[in-house]
Amino acid sequence: MKRTIEEDEIKKSRTKNKMFDQIERCKMDLQKDPTNPALHIRMGDLYLKWHLDIYNSGQYIDDAITEYQLAMESLLDSSEIFYKLGVAFYYKGDLDKAINYFTTALEKKNNYYEAYYMLAETFVKKAHFTDAIDAAEAAVICSRIGSSSAHYLLYKLYDALSYKNAKTKSKAIAEKIKAFILAPFDKTAVSNIFSNLAYMRFLPLFLHGFYAIQTKNYGLAVELYKSAIEIAPGFAPLYCVLGDIYLSTGYFEDAITEYKMAIWLDPFNIAAHRHLCRAYEEQGDYNQAIDIYNKLIAMAPNIPDLYSNLANIYYIKGEFDLAISNYQTAITLNPNPSWTSIIAQTLGFVYQENKSDPDAAISAYQTAYVLTPDDIDIYVNLGSAFYDKEDYNNALSIYRQALEFQPHNAKIHCNLGFLYWGKGDTEEAMKSYELAIKYDENYDIAYNNLGVIYLDDLGRVKKSIELFRKAVESNPNYALAHFNLARAISIVGDKVEAAKLYQMAQDINKITQEIDPRDIADKISELFQS
Repeated sequence: MKRTIEEDEIKKSRTKNKMFDQIERCKMDLQKDPTNPALHIRMGDLYLKWHLDIYNSGQYIDDAITEYQLAMESLLDSSEIFYKLGVAFYYKGDLDKAINYFTTALEKKNNYYEAYYMLAETFVKKAHFTDAIDAAEAAVICSRIGSSSAHYLLYKLYDALSYKNAKTKSKAIAEKIKAFILAPFDKTAVSNIFSNLAYMRFLPLFLHGFYAIQTKNYGLAVELYKSAIEIAPGFAPLYCVLGDIYLSTGYFEDAITEYKMAIWLDPFNIAAHRHLCRAYEEQGDYNQAIDIYNKLIAMAPNIPDLYSNLANIYYIKGEFDLAISNYQTAITLNPNPSWTSIIAQTLGFVYQENKSDPDAAISAYQTAYVLTPDDIDIYVNLGSAFYDKEDYNNALSIYRQALEFQPHNAKIHCNLGFLYWGKGDTEEAMKSYELAIKYDENYDIAYNNLGVIYLDDLGRVKKSIELFRKAVESNPNYALAHFNLARAISIVGDKVEAAKLYQMAQDINKITQEIDPRDIADKISELFQS
């Protein structure tokens, strides 16, 4: 590997010297004829070629633009010079100016294949995929036999749009075949093929870096990939793997930089887009993550998990209507029953907990039931939604149906206890909570709720203390159990112990937010007033 890098450095040096000599000769010619537009175009072409050479870092694009602009002073009606300026601004990253120059070139020459093709490439970088398809199709019309690059671009566009769409997939395959057949007649296609072949020699480096990552020698992997990028700064996969290393080690800003470079070089790199979203999410920059997901969806609108991931971010931001809309789209695309059922249940949860719409929640849970009728969680969620709607009979029916599948499910028994308790049937509620505890000896909620019944409904304080202590033992971070234990302890007269428990409940509640803080404060105040 060391020998390969040294050879690349030698080749880089030779390329640089050769290019430098050509530019110097062109400069000497311009000194003799400074207004010669052909010489300025030649100079601009050399600077652009040097800028794009894989063995040199890009730093000559502004020089190319300057030379083309000098040429334009004498060639105001030349479609070629507008096209070349468009290309230069494209590689500079000023896409709006690139579009303007390509459009002007096409106004002056309406059958300009290269201008249409580069316009399509520019629209791709701006994530305007419909416009990109239109421009690429126009390029094909302009140059039937020399349009391999345009066909290949159409293949990538249709392929990105073809998820679960056989017709679009067929179009993508057809475009790929045309691109392959016409490749020998398209200079751009031939150049791209040779560039891709040149990158193959980085395979040993990838394998070396992969081994370093597997052995957690991240420093060596970073060093290897950075060295390769210095040699070939136009190779998108190098930026992706470097971004992955930074992401896995928590260097999110560095990961973001690398993924952006990969996307700039390869706008169809869906993995780089996805990982960039993840990096933004890890960083807490949800607005940027949303922006990237929207670009991904514009590129590949039929991939369902893009919508569910976007919905999750909207949910975290508290934008529940947008979350619901994207969950619904994900469900409509329905890649498989199990996955779609999970998304439907998530949608039901949002309706139930955040929109207080039990009817919509019930509808979502029923959709999940149709998809995966053996999923016990659906019964639990559906019963809870019926309970929130105060439709106790349907809730009871759902829970009983669930118990036929899993008679020893502690959660269902606990939910039944809550249902009976809400209906005022204390005896059945107690039986259900006792069964929940029988099948799960650490069920903190069942202990707590049964303790409340013993304390508030039956007045059996000692029994309630025993149950509340079990709840606290099962979950030391259960604020409500500490609060209820404090209530029971205060009744038996141990105010100091009760005060400690109220304070613990108050401290835990700052994180869990289970109880209205005023209720705890009022209880502490009452404790020392009596």
